[in-house]
Amino acid sequence: MPLLPGPERPTAPATDAVTPDAPSADVPGPDAAAPDRRAALRARHRRAIVAAAASLMEEKGGARFTVDELAARADVARRTIFNHFASLDDVVVEVCEDVLGTVVETLGASAAEPGTDRPTPLDDVTAALRGTDLVGPMAYLTRALGGTATEPTPRVTTMVVRTFTHLAERLVAATTRRHPDVDPLEIEMLVGALMAGVLVIQRRWWAETGAADDDASRAVWSGLLDRLVERIRAGWADPV
Repeated sequence: MPLLPGPERPTAPATDAVTPDAPSADVPGPDAAAPDRRAALRARHRRAIVAAAASLMEEKGGARFTVDELAARADVARRTIFNHFASLDDVVVEVCEDVLGTVVETLGASAAEPGTDRPTPLDDVTAALRGTDLVGPMAYLTRALGGTATEPTPRVTTMVVRTFTHLAERLVAATTRRHPDVDPLEIEMLVGALMAGVLVIQRRWWAETGAADDDASRAVWSGLLDRLVERIRAGWADPV
């Protein structure tokens, strides 16, 4: 029995096959962009926490605030603070590092500035020290970390040592670039002696002024710094 023809099926129009475009190598995909967004958010939260702590320290005259106050000022959750810092002390230390970090930048830039008439490495470094206001930041550090009126606390001492160690590294690098004819070891010893001396006179300045931020305190600091520089320039063979 012959087969009857079935109903004619429509034929789909012929088209070229289309495949999705592959992502461009220059355009990050969503998976690649996500870590960047998270990192940016973390950085923004950290900046907000540190800025909020600095604001509270200014208002309260020191590190006298709670985690709840800090979280409210930074507009973050309590847990966000502890995602970035182990304790409130760590937040305060970072605020102080930011303050003294500005001094480090100023000193490094001053020592590296071209076109100045400073014939020796000692002239270079001492001009940088004399031309930078260290009293204001050191007085701020005292208030921020709750130092006493007569001597620094261990926390303050640690911060000052850390800051001046960082400063010494920058000054050595900058001074070596400016004086390529001088033995780098001589520059390292010079800067090391100066920074050790600065730590000594910082304690004396604190004892004499109570770490005040005023003209009288600056006069004491200037006199101590001059004495340090002259002693290093003259040496210790014959006491003055």
